Amino acid sequence: MSVESETDKRDVEARGQSQHVTRSAPSSSPGETDSARAKPSALQERPTGDGQIVSLHAPQTGHPDAERESAPGPKQNFLRRRLFGLTTGLVIAALIASTGYVYWDHAQRFETTDDAFIAARAFPITPKVSGYITDVPVTDNQHVASGEVIARIDDRDYRAALNQAKALLNHDRTVLEQAEKNLGRYQTLAKTNSIAQQQVDDQAFLVEQDKSTVALDQAKVDAAELDLAHATISAAEAGRVVNLSAAVGQFVQAGTSLAIFVPDKIWITANFKETQLNAMRAGQQVTFAIDAYPGRTIQGRVASIQPGSGTAFSLLPPQNATGNYVKIVQRVPVKIIIDDPATDIVLGPGMSVVPTVRTDPAQSLYERLKALL
Repeated sequence: MSVESETDKRDVEARGQSQHVTRSAPSSSPGETDSARAKPSALQERPTGDGQIVSLHAPQTGHPDAERESAPGPKQNFLRRRLFGLTTGLVIAALIASTGYVYWDHAQRFETTDDAFIAARAFPITPKVSGYITDVPVTDNQHVASGEVIARIDDRDYRAALNQAKALLNHDRTVLEQAEKNLGRYQTLAKTNSIAQQQVDDQAFLVEQDKSTVALDQAKVDAAELDLAHATISAAEAGRVVNLSAAVGQFVQAGTSLAIFVPDKIWITANFKETQLNAMRAGQQVTFAIDAYPGRTIQGRVASIQPGSGTAFSLLPPQNATGNYVKIVQRVPVKIIIDDPATDIVLGPGMSVVPTVRTDPAQSLYERLKALL
């Protein structure tokens, strides 16, 4: 074969490849110019140094209609987002509803109030006799046991009065014994008619009179002993000495307040609303928190419920029959006893507490879940 025939064959193959590349390229828009159409052709065919034409194929891209069909549309995206939001909302609503039910089921078994205070029968310490104070062995806020001395009053005058009463008693007893002996002799003489019966009767009257005198003297001795004992002021029960005002050398009269005594026996007075008393009974368990000691909880039990509101026993009870009447929820005092008072903290009257009474002993769903976990 000649060189010219080989060259012609190569030209035919190059034209076929050029036509194949031109057909595979995407069609241009009507607005494109001839130069724009010529650019892909120039890029697709490039002559080599030996006269051969190399076809440069452009990267194949998907058809725009196919890409448009495969890509998700705005409506599908909206539906997907809406479905996801609805599912998330339902899950959150279910969690909130279940949590609310667990809380409601647990809370309905308890009644609580913040209108509650520690109460005790505190009383002033007052002497029964007057005199100068010689000793005060206690100090402010000190805890004392039953029978422990709080103050002493000069008792010399009372010892002297006791000794005088005892001396008078001994004298009158001696007079009584002599009168009884004389009565015996008179009665013996009266049997022999040696003396008149009137003398016997007069002696018997003297004996009865001396007996009354001796009894009176004995009462004076007892009173003097009491006065002497009252010169020493001691605690009647265990408790704390508060607001101490007694001092050594101070002269006090009978009835003068020396201090305030707070017994160890304390309780809680909780003023519950009358609408909270439906399921509350004596003996129910109580857990209360003390404002002064956050984080500490103490156990107790309901002792009693006052038969009436707190205002009904006040100094000036309200008269609802007069004037304009406005109904309000009344408060009823409930007495709560502390089972085991803590020894490492100080509790006193007036301190605020928050009691929680368990009115339903059955376990709640929360307690059962907590026990399982």
